[in-house]
Amino acid sequence: MTHMPQTDSAATSTSDAPPTAGRVRPWAVVLIACAGQFLVVLDVSVVNVALPSMRAGLGLSDLALQWVLNAYAIAFAGFMLLGGRAADLYGRKAMFLLGLGLFTAASVAGGLAQEGWQLVAGRAVQGLGAAVLAPATLTLVTDAVPAGAARTRAIGTWTAVGAAGGAAGGFVGGLLVDLLSWRWVLLVNVPVGALILAAALLGLREGRTGAGRRLDLPGAVLVTAGLATLAYGIVQTEEAGWTDPTTLLTLLGGLALLGAFAAVEARTAAPLMPLKIFRTRAVAAANAAILLCGSSSFGMWFFMTVYAQSVLGHTPLQAGLALVPSSLAVVLGSKLAPRLMPAVGARNLAVLGALVGAAGFAWQSAMTADGTFLGTILGPGIVMMAGIGLATTPLATLATSSASPDDAGLVAGLVNTSRTMGGALGLAALSTVAAAVTGPTNGAPDPVALTAGYAVAFRVSTAILLVAALLMLLWLPKAPRRS
Repeated sequence: MTHMPQTDSAATSTSDAPPTAGRVRPWAVVLIACAGQFLVVLDVSVVNVALPSMRAGLGLSDLALQWVLNAYAIAFAGFMLLGGRAADLYGRKAMFLLGLGLFTAASVAGGLAQEGWQLVAGRAVQGLGAAVLAPATLTLVTDAVPAGAARTRAIGTWTAVGAAGGAAGGFVGGLLVDLLSWRWVLLVNVPVGALILAAALLGLREGRTGAGRRLDLPGAVLVTAGLATLAYGIVQTEEAGWTDPTTLLTLLGGLALLGAFAAVEARTAAPLMPLKIFRTRAVAAANAAILLCGSSSFGMWFFMTVYAQSVLGHTPLQAGLALVPSSLAVVLGSKLAPRLMPAVGARNLAVLGALVGAAGFAWQSAMTADGTFLGTILGPGIVMMAGIGLATTPLATLATSSASPDDAGLVAGLVNTSRTMGGALGLAALSTVAAAVTGPTNGAPDPVALTAGYAVAFRVSTAILLVAALLMLLWLPKAPRRS
């Protein structure tokens, strides 16, 4: 791992900061942090199978139904960097509790919604809470466990739990909708969130590195507005297309705001995101690779859930159960990675993981409308997600181990932002590709046409992962450098 030079400020920060719970019970901190991460990632996908029930229960239009998903994703992606820097400045425990409390309260509001706008508003506030919480979870993990093999295992656990949260969404959502109602897709967060809050209050102590520093408000406004606008433009492409003037203006507006943010950060004395962190090769390359991997893996869960229900005729619960082996594969890959990294090297393992994932996506692209569970869901799903798990852990380790203590929360937020924005961009782009092949539908889509569209989307994902593997091979540092 890359070790930053020991500066006076870093030394002061380390010695003056209150001891974190990680120095007392490190794996208790890891468990609490991972539980919070699982909860917020689960809510990215858990509502997918509940959408038809939500439509019937609240009389939602197609546009309103789309915003049940988009409101969460936009708020989550837009406020992530701000949440990461806030964890550095105001305390990791404080931001963990604030984010989780906001997320849990919003789950109550969404689960009890009587109108469509109330549900969408609840989902947006959930996303805001998730953006505050998620960066703090990774920072708590890296702060709790000393650098070395133990930290790599802890990051592997965090990666596995986060991946499992996204993977388990279909199963958990199907189970709750079938046994209870769509409202419990949101209300289930309340008892779970309360338990995690209690554990965090008792098991965490505060630790911060930014005492005396102020939040860069102009930078915070610009980056949040830029990411949220860009995310809004991305999700609009599924309905309006990439060439629609409104879509193009929104995307260009988001990029312009992010350009203004970069200009402000280059001139301010205490920037929200010091641009110098991108001079660290591992941070820049790892985040680019995480974005590419996320753009493929997020779409996989959506396409496979719809394929299992709309083509193979599974119920929501059956579709969720069919993807359980893939969920276990990504957990296994993430947990196996720390054991392989010392022998193979972080860069080589990340490249190998991307290539294994690409092989799985290529296999999945051979799917047919009369496919079998073994050949079109089980086999390729396991290979795809095992590869993603093998790649993600070394990438997260390379990025976070290169950060100074003052920027740990920022880099954690950047890792989460790269994965979330990659997922949003990838899903929108791949959905557009699939829709172009499937063609217009009147009523229920034709299973053969739907399968053909999804097969092309998986071929594009294969190409993305091959590009990611090449990028990692050429850009990531071969071995940790000690300064």
